Amino acid sequence: MTDAAPTRAQRFAALVAPAAHRAGYTGHGSNARLARDTGMSESSVSRMLKGQAIPELVVFPALAEKVGVSLMDLLAEMGIPRESLQPLSETGPSQVGSPSISPAEAAERLGLSDPVGREMLIATIERLKRLEEQQHDQPEPGNGHGGAAAQM
Repeated sequence: MTDAAPTRAQRFAALVAPAAHRAGYTGHGSNARLARDTGMSESSVSRMLKGQAIPELVVFPALAEKVGVSLMDLLAEMGIPRESLQPLSETGPSQVGSPSISPAEAAERLGLSDPVGREMLIATIERLKRLEEQQHDQPEPGNGHGGAAAQM
């Protein structure tokens, strides 16, 4: 009987779990602390560290920062080729004012052929766009719309 290749979630855990340990997320309550520090739920942290699930892409920047792993390494572990990520970190003046592309076009340009990876990227982009719209729709504190009692 041959050993099955590790799943993407297991490879992700093999990268993140030791880094989390080195970053001080050890002992009782470590999953709760990592959850609080990254914006993940405690159950998501637990599943991630056990190699059972990969968190949503929206938490990758905080996760990378807190465990001391580069964001590029996390994204590469998701199967996104490093060479397709390099231009994203080199935004220059020539890209200012370029036309918008759809989430599907972004997945295509990144060379994502795995249907699950493509759908994860598209869903994450769409979720981020909705969150951005919600933030723009909410009044700013102290802008003359009243305090918490006036908004109830």
